[in-house]
Amino acid sequence: MFTIYVYTLDTLADWELGYVAAELNSGRFFKKDAPEVSVKTVGTSKEPIKTMGGLTIIPDCVIDDIAINQESVLLLPGANTWDSPKHNAIMEKAGEFLSAGAMVCAICGATAALANAGLLDQRFHTSNGVGYLEMVSPNYKGQNFYVDEPSVADRSLITASSTGSLLWAKQIIERLNVFKPDTLDAWYAYFSTGEAQHFFALMQTLSTDK
Repeated sequence: MFTIYVYTLDTLADWELGYVAAELNSGRFFKKDAPEVSVKTVGTSKEPIKTMGGLTIIPDCVIDDIAINQESVLLLPGANTWDSPKHNAIMEKAGEFLSAGAMVCAICGATAALANAGLLDQRFHTSNGVGYLEMVSPNYKGQNFYVDEPSVADRSLITASSTGSLLWAKQIIERLNVFKPDTLDAWYAYFSTGEAQHFFALMQTLSTDK
């Protein structure tokens, strides 16, 4: 069973997690033999946080509760508060995930925190621009590994820009192997274009999986 740990912090960018959290938690498009998935919110404490959209989240667990193995996934959303030293602990945990070959998936401001922690120095990655990382992450030395794409996967690390949440979700779902390939293709095509033909193709892939 995969355990998806979603890090929660004040000013969390709600929309950046929308696609991936909804699909992994609901399992509505999972293939019939997909592994089980458990989604847990995690915080520096169990005190409520307030998202950028004004929603209140009470974390399910704290950082010390995280168990790292090959079925562990750490999702790091964007936020305006990543520069706080209180998040150093989750960056240390992210380093442990990567060392263990477990997935770390970061988007927008979370990529800056990874950059500042030196975790992007030797892995291909993206963000809101290499200049953004240089500006907000004084310890960043990964310029030679920067890729100017909405979302980039390198081994167990998947990073995305603030506008890359859909592709980021697709790459995460693909790595977890919880959708059939044709389901994932139709899902991505529908949500990236809005064309009805892809919605019906998506529904068809589900009917052929029964």
